[in-house]
Amino acid sequence: MSERIAWNEFIIGAIIRIAGFSTIGFVILIFAFLLQQGLPALNEVAPDNFLGTRWYPTFDLYGMMPLFLGSLLVTVTAILIALPLGISTAVYVREVAPQWAREILKPLIEVLAGIPSVVLGFFGMTVLAPFLRETLQLPTGLTAFTGALILAYMALPTMVSVAEDALDAVPKSYRDAALAMGATRWETIWRVSVPAARTGILTAIMLGIGRALGETMVVLMVTGNAARMPTTLGSLFLPVRTMTATIAAEMGEVAAGSVHYHVLFFIGILLFALTFLINLAAAPAILAKRRRGGLR
Repeated sequence: MSERIAWNEFIIGAIIRIAGFSTIGFVILIFAFLLQQGLPALNEVAPDNFLGTRWYPTFDLYGMMPLFLGSLLVTVTAILIALPLGISTAVYVREVAPQWAREILKPLIEVLAGIPSVVLGFFGMTVLAPFLRETLQLPTGLTAFTGALILAYMALPTMVSVAEDALDAVPKSYRDAALAMGATRWETIWRVSVPAARTGILTAIMLGIGRALGETMVVLMVTGNAARMPTTLGSLFLPVRTMTATIAAEMGEVAAGSVHYHVLFFIGILLFALTFLINLAAAPAILAKRRRGGLR
């Protein structure tokens, strides 16, 4: 009987290990495919062309600066909107809301993460964009700001869920000690609970940035898709184009093996690298969580 149990455990362990290594293998294969299809662009396009400010593939102009700055503008604005809302919501759910409210709010917040991006993009096109155009007297409602608002909404569930888990992992003794020393409830929250959960909150922020940076459908639908340089603050209320939207909009129309085709894959390599660096930045917080037995 014991030999049978040991054999079953060996099989289950082997399956789990195979599944884990398969995940790593798939990521490596994807990156290898991107390198194979994207690196030829370095030999086909001059470096100063890549660093240009005009994206017109029809005329062999592959300036990526408008795409990179457009992605940066939309992502940074989305995080600036989502960060205070996400952290404040997490603090309310964990530290302020009564138990019955937590049991309702937590599942609802997690359900928000499951809304398809195309639905949010359609909402942005039909409701949010006309509202912003009329309210702010803009030439068009399809702007970087519109995309940032939708992306902030999409990043919120992840940020709230991870930050709330981090706050929940802070030992109750920390709060009790602060209150025993005469701290008020809000002083305990902002000077004890939140600092103690800072690594988990940092992870939440990084995951939110990755969510906003990698989104395709929403920015394709609501940012206007104009490959122009966002050089001023007013560019926030003008159309822009992101790297992800460029790939989605043009990949289906290019000839396989063409220069344009390879350049689009090169953009994919840059996105892959940026996402990897963001996840790498969150790695210390994840390792700290594992060492301490929970998010802190």
